[in-house]
Amino acid sequence: MILEGKKAAFLGDSITEGHGLKGTEGAYWNLLKEREHLAEIYVDGIGGTRFTKQWTPSENPRHDMDFVPRVDRIPGDADVIVVFGGTNDFGHGDAPLGNRGDKSPYTFYGACDLLIRRLLMHCPKAEIVFMTPLHRLVEEQNGRKLIDYIEAIRQVTEYYGIPLVDLYATSGIQPKLAIMQELYCPDGLHPNEAGHEKIYKRLKGVLETL
Repeated sequence: MILEGKKAAFLGDSITEGHGLKGTEGAYWNLLKEREHLAEIYVDGIGGTRFTKQWTPSENPRHDMDFVPRVDRIPGDADVIVVFGGTNDFGHGDAPLGNRGDKSPYTFYGACDLLIRRLLMHCPKAEIVFMTPLHRLVEEQNGRKLIDYIEAIRQVTEYYGIPLVDLYATSGIQPKLAIMQELYCPDGLHPNEAGHEKIYKRLKGVLETL
């Protein structure tokens, strides 16, 4: 895909919103816009949000603005849609992982499936790309493992033939290694400018193959 002149939309959580950055100029989506000369961008990044609906409302209502209903706000003429989330589904909330084949918005597998189908209905001609969560300092808690959420995204995107930027496997960011945390992800969760540079490069590489 030639990115110059394209309209792109970005749906995400706090990383897309710019947490960990001094300003959104260094965000992966802005790097893509400026360097690849995108015509227009739409950015919907809300910190703390998840793919899944919750059974019990969160203390912060903003965290319950799950991804699926926000699809309808994406411009219908977008050429490219990038979805970057899932780490908060692992990190907090009460929705279970579920199983492959689930269709319920209250399980992670089901919400992944519903999110993709909603995107395909809303923007059937757009190139849709998902990005997996990055590594984080804490990847096992309360009986959950981040890798299981990564695998769910891999399986559901593969089922629908949706391109995947596997940042968990290829980002070059692993905050459990002190030097990587210092250089790319100081708080162990949100990448800094250097981390967003890596995300931009991985995303650009996949988009250019489409």
